[in-house]
Amino acid sequence: MRVGAVSYLNTKPLVYGLAEEAPQIELVFDLPSRLADRLARGELDVALIPSVESFQNPEYSIVSDACIGCRGPVLSVKLLSRVPASQIRSLALDEGSRTSAALTRILLNERFGLKPMLLPLPIDADWQQSPADAVLLIGDRAIHATHESLAEVWDLGDQWCRWSELPFVFAMWIARPGIDTDGLATVLGSARDRGLANLEQIAAIEGPLVGLTPQRCLSYLRDNLYFHLGPRERRGLKLYYDHACQLGLAPQGLTFDVSPTSPAARSFEA
Repeated sequence: MRVGAVSYLNTKPLVYGLAEEAPQIELVFDLPSRLADRLARGELDVALIPSVESFQNPEYSIVSDACIGCRGPVLSVKLLSRVPASQIRSLALDEGSRTSAALTRILLNERFGLKPMLLPLPIDADWQQSPADAVLLIGDRAIHATHESLAEVWDLGDQWCRWSELPFVFAMWIARPGIDTDGLATVLGSARDRGLANLEQIAAIEGPLVGLTPQRCLSYLRDNLYFHLGPRERRGLKLYYDHACQLGLAPQGLTFDVSPTSPAARSFEA
């Protein structure tokens, strides 16, 4: 089984020991948006993809209650604005994640009625060279972004949780149609649980690789991220979906069971 995982620090607890414990899995790493494209093309069987991408195919299924989410400030998803947020007219979007891009557009529209002109921000580009009024950054480079001379800095996790009073889900394990996922929920859940039990070891190894001290890395993984797709996360996911539909960022007709008995708790209405 070809399984795609996000190449950022925030995914390390979800794949801890996965390759060793599940040799039947071929694990590959890439950017969230690219994983979504590869899953859609059939190059991957299962992938940790942006939640907004999981809305795009009615035959996709959620295969695990392991996810990347937050219940407050997330640290690694930021909107950096040179002008007050109410005056943003142009927005550069980090190419790495479409979920955060949609989240930014939803919050700007809901809070200020804004629909700014959108500009691309390649993953290897210097965000400070962008001509846009505001820039969305995700992942490791968002953690290190300097804030000097900026009018506003939004932590998107914090902004969403304050506005909605619900958690936010950035990415989920999704299977394309026709894939036998029997037992996969247990495998992915166990990997997540092992990762959470070994956060100190993960932080000691991964922190210095992205310019963080082990203690700062541990704080990020332990305090800023939430890795369980529970009922409140599902309610937040449904609210996000509803607003994505209003902006034309997701197809109509998807329904959610907010207290499911199985991971695959979403379907399109006939």
